[in-house]
Amino acid sequence: MKKILIASLVNGALGCTLAPVAAVAQSSVTLYGLIDEGVNYTSNTGGHSNVQMQSGFAQGSRWGLKGADDLGSGTKAIFQLENGFDVNSGKLDQSGRMFGRQAYVGLSSQQLGTLTMGRQYDSVVDYLAPLTANGSWAGYMLSHPYDNDNTDNSFRLNNSVKYTSNTYGGITFGGLYGFSNQAGGFANNRSYSFGAQYVGAAVTVAAAYMQINNPGGTAGGSLSTDDTDFFAGRQQVWGAGLNYRMGPTTLGAVYSHTTLNNATGSVYVGSFANAASSLKFDNFEVNAKYQFTKAAYVGAMYNYTIAHFNSNAGDSKPKYHQFGLMVDYTLSTRTDVYAQGMYLHASGGGPVAAPLNTAYITGADAPSSSANQALARVGIRHTF
Repeated sequence: MKKILIASLVNGALGCTLAPVAAVAQSSVTLYGLIDEGVNYTSNTGGHSNVQMQSGFAQGSRWGLKGADDLGSGTKAIFQLENGFDVNSGKLDQSGRMFGRQAYVGLSSQQLGTLTMGRQYDSVVDYLAPLTANGSWAGYMLSHPYDNDNTDNSFRLNNSVKYTSNTYGGITFGGLYGFSNQAGGFANNRSYSFGAQYVGAAVTVAAAYMQINNPGGTAGGSLSTDDTDFFAGRQQVWGAGLNYRMGPTTLGAVYSHTTLNNATGSVYVGSFANAASSLKFDNFEVNAKYQFTKAAYVGAMYNYTIAHFNSNAGDSKPKYHQFGLMVDYTLSTRTDVYAQGMYLHASGGGPVAAPLNTAYITGADAPSSSANQALARVGIRHTF
């Protein structure tokens, strides 16, 4: 990361004396970034195999600015602006937003915690996701089907106010509220979430909840039309997880539940043939990571998901088995190379939600034409 001391720049440009420089020397801005690039092989996308160069799988490619201004008495004004982009084309991610990953400003206090406002991550991402494989060491490819619980932060929440506590005895907690920004529709496309995490010597435990009313229902709401994964009357996500560390080994177990009431479609599987009175996902994940040396680790995960599609025309109950693996080797403090793979098998189902009965790995360019799909990747990641 490149740190620029704002006070020093001002002093050099204006010729200020040493006294005022010392008074503002704690103000700083940091430029940072990450580039993730690689080659993917997909076994079946619409009936054909495919080899592609794709960016942002282990982590999304990005650059950003963050800074702090010391206000005294343990209080700082803070901000962060983070851009997401595709390395292969140079285009903006997150539907073309300049700072689509994060954009917020706020206050941080050593006594009271942190309050921020802007486009931000929800509490499921903040507290529960770090206990999953995809939310910690693996990334995009090892997400639960359709990233239905947002543990891979497929979307962020606009117009949001978020509070994050300081850490007390290993416990951190917080919550977020996203405004609809709609006159006469205060609850239309608003969101709220809250969560907590405990980090001990060997154990990490977390739980979180999120609700969005009419996600994607309006362009200017908390979850805008071009940012949502599912279109529904209401989206709820909740879950809990545990990580246990034994020397170089970390074992994890996570459960999450997603409910979508009056679901009408998904960006992944298109419009449903019949509007669902409810669409539910129950995700059961176990994962393990072994750190061979400071420079190398291997991680594996298995996830079992049961989906429930209920409508007046009939019910479907597809199931998904996912097996994921990743090996990573660090070349330097800023650069690493990795290989990862995912196999997904879909089973069960029914006549109503036909698109949900086929295999689709998050990150593949299209669903499989069958119940099976495999995706493999070799990549390089560089941070600055």
